[in-house]
Amino acid sequence: MKLDILAIGAHPDDVELSCAGTILKHIELGKTVGILDLTLGELGTRGNPTLRTQEAMHSAKILGVSVREQLNMADGFFENNEASLRQVIEVIRKYQPEIILCNAISDRHPDHGRAAKLTSEACFYSGLAKIETFDNKVLQKPWRPKSVYHYIQDNFIEPDFVIDITKYNDKKMESIMAYSSQFFDPNSKEPQTPISSKGFIEYVNSKSRLFGRAINTDFAEGFTVNRYMGVNNLFDLV
Repeated sequence: MKLDILAIGAHPDDVELSCAGTILKHIELGKTVGILDLTLGELGTRGNPTLRTQEAMHSAKILGVSVREQLNMADGFFENNEASLRQVIEVIRKYQPEIILCNAISDRHPDHGRAAKLTSEACFYSGLAKIETFDNKVLQKPWRPKSVYHYIQDNFIEPDFVIDITKYNDKKMESIMAYSSQFFDPNSKEPQTPISSKGFIEYVNSKSRLFGRAINTDFAEGFTVNRYMGVNNLFDLV
């Protein structure tokens, strides 16, 4: 299966919190989208890896993505090394996405910035023919995505561009709340965490409103880039 967009996150729920609206919008535009979780989020205070995976797959159904895979790297301890790079390269070559969405370049959680660098480097190395990887013992062809865009997470980062998600914000929030063990649930008996409060969910909405205001819409998601973006003409910009 070839994908148009592959969204990669260090943890299950990174993608939903940061770019689910953009995913929903592009699926409606007829694009094929997949999600890759680098870890199972096993260091999360609430829940466990099995439950987190169930929630991730439920969220994937809400979003309507074509595929969701999990690499089972060590939450909190994965490294940007050859072994990790090869795992990500194998997935990139398997699905041949045109666009990669991935973690914020710097953030409160150390995994996020490290995952951003790992993913960005894997996209480059994936295009090198002399790096050999295999899928079911079949040699994979080199593939380099056309673009890598970093979504914005906890820490505020000035976006290079924003995507209007007003039509899709409610469904985005539904995909986030699929992680009932992680986010606000007044009936939960789990320990309280900064992201399980009702205030955190309000913050997610408020951030989208902030980005939306910049383009005179209700909700938007922000992204940064590592290199210049090219446009065909000025009328492609709004």
